[in-house]
Amino acid sequence: MAPIAVGDVIPDGTLAFLDNDNKPQSVSIHSLSKGKKVIIFGVPGAFTPTCSLKHVPGFIERAEELKGKGVDEIICISVNDPFVMKSWANTFPENKHVTFLADGSAKYTHDLGLELDLTDKGLGIRSKRFALLVEDLKVKVANIESGGEFTVSSAEEIIKAL
Repeated sequence: MAPIAVGDVIPDGTLAFLDNDNKPQSVSIHSLSKGKKVIIFGVPGAFTPTCSLKHVPGFIERAEELKGKGVDEIICISVNDPFVMKSWANTFPENKHVTFLADGSAKYTHDLGLELDLTDKGLGIRSKRFALLVEDLKVKVANIESGGEFTVSSAEEIIKAL
């Protein structure tokens, strides 16, 4: 399957999260994105070094600037379960705008064409590192990393594109 690209409509899919009572909930990505300007960024795994020290903090630190440029939602997706994603989100107490969603079986990641097979490293199927700028379900920017790189999917690169 070809990776999601500029001009494509994002597929709908259901992602998971824990609510304030720590009960599992699900949400449609289209329900979060329809009629809005949304950043969807994906990381290979919660609690991993580049994801935790660079990728997520960049979006948290630049969230106000992104919102000021018309971004309605900032969504972080990882191939982890919602319990891990909530625990990971809680390590960023300064976060006010980034929503952490779980793609536990990598189904949505597969639908985006962005799987990363790290089975040989004992990590199974994960997500490539990416950042999408989506307006009313249509991809306007698709910054997809090669391998383990972190060069084009940062908050700074999305800001340049806005």
